[in-house]
Amino acid sequence: MTALLIAWLATAAGLGFATLIISGIKAKNVLAFLIAATVLGLINAFIRPALWFLTAPLTVVTFGLFALVINALMIMLAAALVPGFEVKSFGSAFLGAIIMAIIGVIGFISVPLLTGTEINWTTYQYQSQIYNP
Repeated sequence: MTALLIAWLATAAGLGFATLIISGIKAKNVLAFLIAATVLGLINAFIRPALWFLTAPLTVVTFGLFALVINALMIMLAAALVPGFEVKSFGSAFLGAIIMAIIGVIGFISVPLLTGTEINWTTYQYQSQIYNP
């Protein structure tokens, strides 16, 4: 449950920075923003993994850059589903995907450092450090 909350907060933070920096991404109010972050989190949990699997060869050929295209499409899908949250163009969504990726990497590195846990780069799971004197 904690990992889900951290993932949602990271999504909300990334989306928040994207709405502040990019003029093509707007939320009419805070409630629309929070709903958009929740919908985007659900889309990322259920739809994005299937798309990543289907487009894995293209992602490998582009050295992972196609993943940003998939993330931009997920942002546009969230905008289509949530009233009060709008994305004007694919370019705005793509820039938002870049910002969210940067925020995600910062969160992925900083949360374990702040909580005293260990980063396990191979399985993306946080494991507690056990100290036995």
